[in-house]
Amino acid sequence: MKFRLAFHCASIPVMRLLRKKVFLVPVAASLFLVFVLYASWMPQGHSTVDARLRQGSQVEGLLEKWHQGWAHRYDYIPFRLKESVASRVAHNGCVCEAEPNRVNLPFINLLFPSVWAKYMNSTFTASDRAAMKDGRIQQYQHFQWRSQNAADLLIVAEANSPLQYPVQGVEVRPLGTILIPGLGLQEPSRDLHYVNLTATMGTFNVAAEVEGVRIKGEGNSSLTLSSGLLANLNRQLQFITYTNTLFHPNTADTVQFKTDGHQSIFIVRIRHRVSPRLYNPGSKGAYNITALVTIATKTFIRYDKLQVLIDSIRRYYPTVTIVIADDSEHPKPVIGPYIEHYIMPFGKGWFAGRNLAVSQVTTKYVLWVDDDFIFTANTKVEKLVDMLERTTLDLVGGAVREVTGYTATYRQTIVREQGGLEGDCLHIRRGFHHVIEGFPNCVVCDGVINFFLARTEKVQQVGFDPRLARVAHLEFFIDGLGSLHVGSCDDVIVSHASKIKLPWGQSESDKAYATFRYPSSSYDHIRTKDGLLYFKNGLQCMSSN
Repeated sequence: MKFRLAFHCASIPVMRLLRKKVFLVPVAASLFLVFVLYASWMPQGHSTVDARLRQGSQVEGLLEKWHQGWAHRYDYIPFRLKESVASRVAHNGCVCEAEPNRVNLPFINLLFPSVWAKYMNSTFTASDRAAMKDGRIQQYQHFQWRSQNAADLLIVAEANSPLQYPVQGVEVRPLGTILIPGLGLQEPSRDLHYVNLTATMGTFNVAAEVEGVRIKGEGNSSLTLSSGLLANLNRQLQFITYTNTLFHPNTADTVQFKTDGHQSIFIVRIRHRVSPRLYNPGSKGAYNITALVTIATKTFIRYDKLQVLIDSIRRYYPTVTIVIADDSEHPKPVIGPYIEHYIMPFGKGWFAGRNLAVSQVTTKYVLWVDDDFIFTANTKVEKLVDMLERTTLDLVGGAVREVTGYTATYRQTIVREQGGLEGDCLHIRRGFHHVIEGFPNCVVCDGVINFFLARTEKVQQVGFDPRLARVAHLEFFIDGLGSLHVGSCDDVIVSHASKIKLPWGQSESDKAYATFRYPSSSYDHIRTKDGLLYFKNGLQCMSSN
């Protein structure tokens, strides 16, 4: 008995220890899993990128200084202006003139329509015009800083060959005329110096004539200049004009520039100036979210969740316009101030609804939300607006908080690798490229979660493929790869209504929604998505984690 009792007493702490170990094993496993997930999502060795708008760089200043020096190098050499050519050269001055009144004869306007002209600023009062002009100038500067880059700078290759010519940055509108900048010849003195220019989509001429220079081929696609005086020849080269003669709104001419034993080639881009789409930001001061942002969503059957979303928006943004695209079979009215409700054909689909909603946005930015999201005090749209106003980003995502407390940003990087005739390879990975300087909670990536603020015209430019009817999201960012500059900020958070529903707790709308949202057979859906990726996007394969 003593032995048994001793054994029993000794086994009590052993059993307790075993129970503790059994309890600690799953806890340790859970902690390990959390650590692995945390480590996989945390940035590792990412650098910081400056995505802020820039007003110019030191390089641009140096290039401008060089151009000015070259333009005035031969000022001492006289010239005679050719008004017929010089008047066609583009300059920062334009007028709109109407034809003078003429004899009023029957049907004369049908046979010979007269030209009318109107200046838009005459429509407004002086104070309104001044305020609009100031705002337009600021918005246009932002547009230029976003849309232009180093590839647009005029760069001239100095005469090492001995030809001097522009290597980039020369541009003419279709059928327009420009002075070709930077042309020159630097070589030892000789009896005769000569150069030749040849184009395929335009002609050459001279805006002024310099004494001692012989010109052959004016008004033709090949122009030859020769002179015994090198300085005079270089002065004449400052007046060479190029006129585009073959209309094509977006192409380039290859110009050959040659002299004895040397030849170079440079490009003249032929395109219209990009028409900006500028938006009035409203009154000065803090960001006027009502004037800058429209909230867009797509709904299907779930009117109860949609109403919760609308109520939560109105708590923080009572006058922001909400655009709703609805493809329910039996649509119900959704009414209220600053609400636009658009009815679609039944079951038209997810991306078709996105297209419709975004097509009706007239503000500078569109905030996309799902119809089961809920705005909270952490849904600070102003922060996303500030990001887009101060950087070159086109789209910035926020974070979505689930009822479990987990917050997701769904940051993705997308790389397209060339694959030849078989198609390219697309590699999608969780993570991001860089932290954004000045915005510690924001990063640069290629894909974000279903809660994002974007420049309206950029979203409309990429568009949403309406063939993706039920399940799609990342496909938009695949289509936008190369044209969308994407970021993500984890400090702007929207809540997500709970998706956890017990079978006996589901409403009829929940059941109907699940039937369409999660069809029992997904073969057709997979075939459609894979077909678009293969044919439309030209991909042979895709990898992801």
